[in-house]
Amino acid sequence: MKTVISLFAGLLMASMSFAADETLRIDYIFSGNDRTADISLDELSRFDGWAGRTVNMSEVPLRGNGMIMMKDKGNGRILYAQSFSTLFQEWQCTEEAVHARRSFEGVFLLPMPDSTVEITVNLFDIKGNVSASLTHDVDPTDILIRRLRNSDVPARYVLESGSPSECIDVAIVAEGYSEDEADKFYDDAKKAVESILAHEPFRSYKDRFNFIAVALPSADSGVSVPSAGVWKDTALKSHFDTFHMDRYLTTLRIRLLHDRLVGIPYEHIVILANTDTYGGGGIYNSYTLTTAGHEAFAPVVVHEFGHSFAGLADEYYYDDMFVEYYYPDIEPWEQNITTLHDFSAKWEDMLPEGAVIPSQVKDGCRQVGVYEGAGYQSKGVFRGYPDCRMKTNSAVDFCPVCRRAVSRIIEFYTREASR
Repeated sequence: MKTVISLFAGLLMASMSFAADETLRIDYIFSGNDRTADISLDELSRFDGWAGRTVNMSEVPLRGNGMIMMKDKGNGRILYAQSFSTLFQEWQCTEEAVHARRSFEGVFLLPMPDSTVEITVNLFDIKGNVSASLTHDVDPTDILIRRLRNSDVPARYVLESGSPSECIDVAIVAEGYSEDEADKFYDDAKKAVESILAHEPFRSYKDRFNFIAVALPSADSGVSVPSAGVWKDTALKSHFDTFHMDRYLTTLRIRLLHDRLVGIPYEHIVILANTDTYGGGGIYNSYTLTTAGHEAFAPVVVHEFGHSFAGLADEYYYDDMFVEYYYPDIEPWEQNITTLHDFSAKWEDMLPEGAVIPSQVKDGCRQVGVYEGAGYQSKGVFRGYPDCRMKTNSAVDFCPVCRRAVSRIIEFYTREASR
């Protein structure tokens, strides 16, 4: 449980220059091509309640592909920070980005300040350099900060371990479920939560999570499949064939997603698509989207949540990406892969005595090592175990390296770091 219980949450927030129990939402537009990136402020809004963390607020657990930071305008003190990744940055690595410009939505939830603050948003390129940056002020007395009304979407808890100030709050959101399929969605949401909590370390930290199922109704049942000429009228406008990759299922309507969740306590999002077609996606500190009707639903929703919640990288490889994501002179920020550039920052301390680098995968091998092939590249990128939930759907669980990485994220969100 979080070390700050709800009784004292308001007092803590006030002492840190935050308004008690209120959220600031900032909408941005990310745009550019494969070589350029721009950030534009779109809209400011506010709503009652704060479901984000109340500990370690001025730090981030991972670098991510971007970072948003709130500073006290008067003394420059960091009040809140969050790292993230975006679909825009993924798109920049596609062939389309070489000859086209596109824009993508970004939405961020921050604790509402009680005085003027300075907000800085940075995007990082593949090598970790700042590719775009925007700094602007937010004055909480600004009359143009829109007050949002609570959504009237039906919702019910699948697991309620404590108040939003005590727990990590995850919204399980319906996509492509018609109004009369609400019960089906609630059953699927229950399966998703059971699947996540069946895996360590989530099972051991179960009492630090709340999962709330949000039954967004769609006019049509199912989701859009552009390659088949199928377009559905769904709540979140999701579709397969993202970036012309047939299994990549996403929604680009991030503002619409957050509009529908106003009034529901959440800081992480899992979207369930009502289809039996295989696919999905997970974006760090943005959302997980996966298909609930496919036979591999249980392992896939856990895999994608590994991306969106814990920032874990894919450990499989196929060497057909338009550009490489990882380079030998840069250590990936994801904790479950390495280029060996700064391996001491990863799982070097977990290696058995006498471990050989690179390690060889042998029949029945079940030990932490340095196995080549990860991050979509068969060469130069290494994972920590022969198989893992982040590599294949047939893996029984997360590997020891991923389990430790997830544990560290949960601890970061729920326990004040010792100084």
